[in-house]
Amino acid sequence: QVQLVESGGGLVQAGGSLRLSCAASGRTFSSRAMGWFRQAPGKEREFVAAISWSGRKTSYADSVKGRFTISRDNAKNTMYLQMNSLKPEDTAVYYCAAGNIGWDSISDDVRGYNYWGQGTQVTVSS
Repeated sequence: QVQLVESGGGLVQAGGSLRLSCAASGRTFSSRAMGWFRQAPGKEREFVAAISWSGRKTSYADSVKGRFTISRDNAKNTMYLQMNSLKPEDTAVYYCAAGNIGWDSISDDVRGYNYWGQGTQVTVSS
């Protein structure tokens, strides 16, 4: 099993930045693919960014391309989401996810992940 704990959420003004962290513990070898999803009130959980085990493969939702950067440090069992140029529409609960899929594989779908964090609130004010 893998436990995931997000941190770094908070309130920020539009145009500002936040850095989310996701600390993994347990059987972290199972977290070959990791990703970030977000969910706003009344909306479905949506894909934000994903990264493969090696970090060589990344994927971003069109809405965050050029603004967000996903990274991971396997030595620290931690994944990050650097969020720059934040917009009010980025307001959501952000969830860290991990999945034990193929070698250096990546997924932009919730079905690719079987471990989830508790979520951290990101609120962007105008």
